Amino acid sequence: MDDPCAADGDRILVLGIGNILWADEGFGVRVIEALDSRYELPANVTVLDGGTQGLYLLPHLEDADGVILVDAIDYGLPPATLKVLRDDEVPAVLGARKVSLHQTGFQEVLALLHFRGCAPRRLRLVGIQPERLDDYGGGLTPAVADKLEPALAAVLAILADDFGIAAVPRTSHDGFAAPAVSREVYEGGRPSPEAACRVGDARVLAGWTQG
Repeated sequence: MDDPCAADGDRILVLGIGNILWADEGFGVRVIEALDSRYELPANVTVLDGGTQGLYLLPHLEDADGVILVDAIDYGLPPATLKVLRDDEVPAVLGARKVSLHQTGFQEVLALLHFRGCAPRRLRLVGIQPERLDDYGGGLTPAVADKLEPALAAVLAILADDFGIAAVPRTSHDGFAAPAVSREVYEGGRPSPEAACRVGDARVLAGWTQG
């Protein structure tokens, strides 16, 4: 019988999870968006926007030797605190503190990977303590946005120090994010909080009225 977890060589997954529609919940996605748009990585490294897909991420994780997870995490620390965890520390913090439903889904993914004998040998978490989540349509808060570059640097350091992978700066690349939801366009096109409370965000309401 074929091994469902078999892979050719070491495969590394850099996974950003979260929801860009809920303020600091989008931190993980924005970090890997910056990584993909600015750096070239070897063929054995996959950079993935995991959104809030939960168990749907299982196929992407089953053949990964190493996983770098980037997310907004409730560490119980001051807002915008950036912290890196390794291996068994990761499921422990995901189980103890949750900032949203997607963390429950990812904890289930890790448990299922262990059950199937497919858990990654090396697991890293680059997490930010969120400042605000209850702002539908909002972008990253300034304090958390200021940690995008340090988080990206942490991911690059993990790739280099833990996996022996050097990222090469791209000369030009548009990235995998659709232009309409790239951070610059998404956050720059939002109406003021006052206007959004009175008349709503037309980018969202247009989709509702046409649905």
